[in-house]
Amino acid sequence: MFKTLLIANRGEIAVRIIRTARRMGLKTIAVYSDADANAYHVAEADEAYRIGPAPAAESYLRVEAILDACARSGAEAVHPGYGFLSENAGFAEACEKAGLVFVGPPASAIKAMGLKDAAKALMEKAGVPVVPGYHGDNQHADFLGEQAERIGYPVLIKAVAGGGGKGMRRVDDPADFAKELKSAQREAGSAFGDERVLVEKYVARPRHIEIQVFADSHGNAVSLYERDCSLQRRHQKVIEEAPAPGMPEEMRKAMGEAAVAAAKAIGYRGAGTVEFIADASQGLKADGFWFMEMNTRLQVEHPVTEAITGQDLVEWQLRVAAGEHLPLAQDEVPLKGHAVEVRLYAEDPAKKFFPSTGQLLRLRAPANMPHVRTDMGVREGDDVTMFYDPMIGKIIAHGETRLVALRTLRGFLSRMEVAGPKTNLAFLAAAMGHEAFMAGDIDTGFIDRHLDALVPTGAVDPRLLALGVAVQMLMRKVELEQAQEKSDEPHSPWAASDSWVLGGSRSEVLRFIVAGEEVSLKVTPEGECWRISGVRDEGEDIVASAIMNGDGVLTATVDGVRLTASCVPKGRGFILIHDGAATEFEIVDPMDVDVVSDADTGAMKAPMPGKIVQVLAEPGAKVRKGAALVVMEAMKMEQTLVAGADSIVAEVRVGEGDQVEGGAVLVTFEEGEA
Repeated sequence: MFKTLLIANRGEIAVRIIRTARRMGLKTIAVYSDADANAYHVAEADEAYRIGPAPAAESYLRVEAILDACARSGAEAVHPGYGFLSENAGFAEACEKAGLVFVGPPASAIKAMGLKDAAKALMEKAGVPVVPGYHGDNQHADFLGEQAERIGYPVLIKAVAGGGGKGMRRVDDPADFAKELKSAQREAGSAFGDERVLVEKYVARPRHIEIQVFADSHGNAVSLYERDCSLQRRHQKVIEEAPAPGMPEEMRKAMGEAAVAAAKAIGYRGAGTVEFIADASQGLKADGFWFMEMNTRLQVEHPVTEAITGQDLVEWQLRVAAGEHLPLAQDEVPLKGHAVEVRLYAEDPAKKFFPSTGQLLRLRAPANMPHVRTDMGVREGDDVTMFYDPMIGKIIAHGETRLVALRTLRGFLSRMEVAGPKTNLAFLAAAMGHEAFMAGDIDTGFIDRHLDALVPTGAVDPRLLALGVAVQMLMRKVELEQAQEKSDEPHSPWAASDSWVLGGSRSEVLRFIVAGEEVSLKVTPEGECWRISGVRDEGEDIVASAIMNGDGVLTATVDGVRLTASCVPKGRGFILIHDGAATEFEIVDPMDVDVVSDADTGAMKAPMPGKIVQVLAEPGAKVRKGAALVVMEAMKMEQTLVAGADSIVAEVRVGEGDQVEGGAVLVTFEEGEA
């Protein structure tokens, strides 16, 4: 066994690898970009080496920078994690040439499965069922359009290289094919340096089911059962579980055998995942699945497999890389209980899951909850930047049954506190308790089908508004009491005892901006309570009282109901965390006349820092609400920005290739309606 291990990655996977390596007695070495100088994985490692500027292309994707760090640190082995260089055959070859142990498959296996078109052809020869489609070299737009017509709509355009939903587009209408093809090619080129795509049939009710395989250098290979990864947004996994709900034993056996055969066919070594698509329209069947691709690396969702098998897959990787035999034979691999994993992202579900950035002002998990594991890549106080994937971390629950695991995870998520950037925490908690999900009625269209229930966009809960009022009243009271204590003048207004906050009965209107809307509430002190008017549409008042400790924990009684929440200061307001949801309250100063919504400024602004990849707007053009105006790339994903109303474009202030800051004006509009 080698003694020193360099982890050529960042975030939660780097932290996770470091912990297993340290338990095995290995010296751990991290690498970091300028943006990650104070990152969690850097703090966890025994040593850390700078490899370049913040952009991944100038740091984590530079083979020579990683190899230089290996040479400087004396590393004997390299673990690539996932993403970045993990499926780069050239990197694996370079490590071998430098005398380093590459903790992954041989370069030949990466090459065989790295390109989806070649992999599908290989699987067809091996007798593995493959989704109908075109996987050839002809990339001419007209030809691919003809192939789509031959296959039959809907079709799926997929990048030949890479994964994670990058360069993938579903097309239902032939009229949209050319536009979606260009977008997929552009995103694939940006993410993987390869614009080539394939076109295949889109299965109507697909289940995304994958098999975890492991092979050693002695000819042994096993399946560690399946994972269901059907709950996705933008073709990227969000919730994964093992085993797959409703999986017949004969189908599990057939898929496992097919996956092991695929691994052996390419001389595989280490951890890999063979991904299949299954037709769920008539239930799962042993003859109703098709090969999609093989990921020649450890997967983000590997913890659910670890939970049901009781095995440490990173330890397996390290031992296999050191030349050892697999720890278990196929009939020795256990399968116990059920596990569910959710990916906690910095993103805004209410805005089509657009990535979010900023400082994590609060990141706290509930204590004393057994059977729950957290794999975090950041800590409270860290920044989520525009340079990398917006995943904050993963939460995994294990139980004797699927329902036990789901209930455990939902309880954990509802007690978790995350504030700063927008996150999908409340969305994840809602999914765990959704009736259809709990019943196992899932496929890759689940999130789109139930989006209204998972991401409610209605009015803010009156009780939450009451909690916000309580926070501001308590904050004002503390400010006034502190000012009174500092005053030495007996006639100072701060020394007056008739303040409405400190015992008077004057009413005041408090103004907040919540969920993008301005809310005005009349508040009247009544003893130790506050009467709040304007909260409910039917005109009924709410009576509330509250106390808040020094850590920002609010304990309130609202109309006789006892509630708790956490308050995190932010800017000129605060974030209120209640039942797993973080709601931002911006306090509006009554004297501030400049507070306007983005819709009132007559301009489209960049929602976050990013790169402009396409400009569709033209000065003088009449555009309808929802019309695409600008396409920008941020945090490895493309986002189309659309007109918020019928308008006339006045000025376009950006061009293709421009880097813009969050809030930068991209397009302005003429006054009046189009």
